[in-house]
Amino acid sequence: MQLAIRGGKPICKPPFDRWPIWGEEEEEALLRALRSGKWGALHGEEVKKFEKEFAGFQGAEHAVAVNSGTAALQVALRAAGIPAGAEVILPAYTFVASATAILDNCAIPVFVDIDPETYTIDPQAVEAAINENTAAIMPVHFAGRPADMDALEKIAADHELILIEDAAQAWGASWRGRGVGSTGFAGGFSFQSSKNINAGEGGIILTCDDENIGLLRSFSNCGRLESGLWYAHYNNGGNYRMTEFQGALLREQLRRYPGQLEQRQKNCALLNEKLAHLPGISPLSADSRITSHACHLYIFRYSPPVFDMLAKEQFVKALQAEGVPCSGGYSLPLYEQPLFRNRNFGPFSEVMQAAPNYAEQDLQHTRTACQEQAVWIRQSALLAPEEDILRIVSAIEKIYENRHELL
Repeated sequence: MQLAIRGGKPICKPPFDRWPIWGEEEEEALLRALRSGKWGALHGEEVKKFEKEFAGFQGAEHAVAVNSGTAALQVALRAAGIPAGAEVILPAYTFVASATAILDNCAIPVFVDIDPETYTIDPQAVEAAINENTAAIMPVHFAGRPADMDALEKIAADHELILIEDAAQAWGASWRGRGVGSTGFAGGFSFQSSKNINAGEGGIILTCDDENIGLLRSFSNCGRLESGLWYAHYNNGGNYRMTEFQGALLREQLRRYPGQLEQRQKNCALLNEKLAHLPGISPLSADSRITSHACHLYIFRYSPPVFDMLAKEQFVKALQAEGVPCSGGYSLPLYEQPLFRNRNFGPFSEVMQAAPNYAEQDLQHTRTACQEQAVWIRQSALLAPEEDILRIVSAIEKIYENRHELL
């Protein structure tokens, strides 16, 4: 069977995935917000209700809705009181916003490697990176998979460090039955347009600490205090508020989500089962402590040697031609991004003189994931029926059997 990239017929039938998913419920919610005449969260009810609903869904005590996942991390870091020039440890395999949120608080990102079996932060690498200037650890629940919270909570407690969870991709994920984002000082989620729960943009901060919630609300709302004067500003906050339109839309998206989550998890399990038997393809490792995986991406590891040294980039192009909505993921570790290699830190340059020499970093497992192994399948594809999921498996088998055409 000829490869689609060489003129053959694609295995997968378009359109494979549709996103976003919406209906009359979302239309009515947006009209409800419009007709209320209260379009800002300060005066409306949609955002307030969504905060309570999402906190309850994730098992947290409190929530603060904001205008992006990036803002969620920025506000959490600021409210945590990370000192200027202090270090925050995070994985090098994540979206740049994880690091720029740290920079925006005049702190220093310290990148460490990932566990190659999970693609989440390696606790041993975290432990090795701690010094007297370390203030916090920011694990990323990457692709919706919880990081090793047993190890990370212990490390944070042993060294008296703040734990802030980047849960941007982890709606409904849980570790030992506890929703992610509710463990440390705070956790941040995203509702940007590619996300499983989607309002185009938006984010939310969760916490279970009654003392934290006032600071988080203050820093997201121009430094005001709920008990203070309206035009009195008590903290150096900003306007990170969510709109009522986003809140209304998210309430309906959240109602749809449990069924979608179940479907994604079912399809991820099917892919894990089928791909484990293919040559040169390996799913990420299972962990019984993960009691719910958000399945924002399905990630498998590709082995070029088994495909006669066919480069990952060529494999991905061939898979895309077969109709599979996939990519090679991050092409660069964060420390290789021009921002860090060229030290383009703008007004933070003086503080960042104490930062590591990012140009000298080389984290093996992160580099291997970027350059050789990691292949991502989009979350929307995971809502497809079983026969379409099995076509993904057939497409990979087809490429393997015809790999000589691509060499």
